[in-house]
Amino acid sequence: MSDVTVVGSGASGVHFALSLLRKGYAVTMLDVGFAGPPAVNPDDTLNGLKENLADPVEYFLGRRFEALILPDAGKEYYGFPPSKNHVFRVPPPFTERSTGFEPLFSFARGGLAEAWTGGAYPFNDAELAAYPFGYEDLAPYYDLVAERIGILGADDDLARFYPRHRHLLPPLELDEHSTLLLANYHEKREHIQGALSCHVGRSRLAVLSRDLDRRRACDYSGRCLWGCPSGSLYTPSLTLEECLAFPGFTYVPNMLVTHFRYAAGRAIEAVCALDLERGTPCDFPVRRLVLAAGTLSTAKIFLQSIQQGSGRAPVLAGLMDNRQVLVPFITLALAGQPFDPETYQYHQLAMGIVGTDPREYVHGQITTLKTALMHPIIESMPLDLKTSLFLGRSLHAALGVANINFPDRRRPGNTVAIEPGADPAHACLRIRYAPPPGEGRILRALIRRVKRILWKLGAVVPPGMLHVRPMGASVHYAGTIPMARERAELGASEGCRSHDFPNLHFVDGTCFPFLPAKNLTLTLMANAARVADREF
Repeated sequence: MSDVTVVGSGASGVHFALSLLRKGYAVTMLDVGFAGPPAVNPDDTLNGLKENLADPVEYFLGRRFEALILPDAGKEYYGFPPSKNHVFRVPPPFTERSTGFEPLFSFARGGLAEAWTGGAYPFNDAELAAYPFGYEDLAPYYDLVAERIGILGADDDLARFYPRHRHLLPPLELDEHSTLLLANYHEKREHIQGALSCHVGRSRLAVLSRDLDRRRACDYSGRCLWGCPSGSLYTPSLTLEECLAFPGFTYVPNMLVTHFRYAAGRAIEAVCALDLERGTPCDFPVRRLVLAAGTLSTAKIFLQSIQQGSGRAPVLAGLMDNRQVLVPFITLALAGQPFDPETYQYHQLAMGIVGTDPREYVHGQITTLKTALMHPIIESMPLDLKTSLFLGRSLHAALGVANINFPDRRRPGNTVAIEPGADPAHACLRIRYAPPPGEGRILRALIRRVKRILWKLGAVVPPGMLHVRPMGASVHYAGTIPMARERAELGASEGCRSHDFPNLHFVDGTCFPFLPAKNLTLTLMANAARVADREF
């Protein structure tokens, strides 16, 4: 029996495991672990793949054209290529029913961050005000994670919102479009900061600008969306590979954990899972259990365990997610210009919009479209197909999307519960979510401001193309078992230890008591390393 058993191989799970392995612990990790295909033709650029692959259509669009986003898809501009299908694959026993929420789940080897865009933003003291610790407590672990994975950063106008931790790498070269937007910002900086309360600068990215161990620096091949062949864009499966090199690490894939079994004193004795290869249940004895399956899957395991052990089925309140608004824009000076596909594909710029309360900070990532899938943009244009195709080709170099993220708070009506099934593997996860009162008014005001900001940057927002994404689309889930200094049922300690089960810890978003507008993945990894360091 290992010292510690971890459920899940996502960003928080692998960094927690790596920290324990470096301390000499024996760790077992249980995971479904769907794996993706190996990178094809790793030395080719994106255009090189089009020329050199035997069947580029299947690679880019899928055997059944599953990568296409059709006009009835709710105006989503973000699609995933066939090479990322495994990230969102769900094993057949897993079911959910949601109201007001459109969740995404991942049972992949490496979790949801296998398909992320690399945004790595530390939380500041204002954003950590609801937490039982402050930035100084997390800072050493932001440093540690940055040293492990490589994070790019600049000391610019956004540094006031993103504390400058150690081990930041120099930024990548900006693409031509991002260079122009940043230059326009500096020219209009006084007005944008003053009248519009907005700051623009470089994104913090989990990408390499120089080699790190066996990973190579970004080679600007334009293949980010399809899977970085050099390992420059960090994904958690890279850290899982590092864990596998330790003799004290045991990785057990094909295991769908359903619940844990506990004794009279509520000490957990075993983890129960369904072996997906054999279709049979199996038990794993545990000393200490760490749930890192992602907020929703962790909630299901936790609730199913209580239902199996006591017959009651509690409800977890306080589910949070970042509302996202996609704002496509056209930078007028680049209309009709050629574009260079050999650049870093995802966002290289970010914006921070401030209000009277620093916790209401709104975060935006600015992506200039280079080698992304273009058809979702083209089909959403309020024009006929022929004209849309002409404009899409003419405006390719001028197109961009601002992804605006809003913070969220715990509210009692946003709940996660389970509906028992014929056996633990078939229990149904039940999610209910309602946005805060007055959200529509807040969104409309911020959208008007974003349009004015983009205009100052030299860009216009075409009518009819803005998209308010459904709740659940950001996949930044948190808040169902919040950490606090005070002891409470269905809560957790400052060290993310369960108040209900003495040998249980949570290291995913489950314990976060407040969700800032920023991507939370870096803080998930840092907090997981903090828990491993201070609780074990």
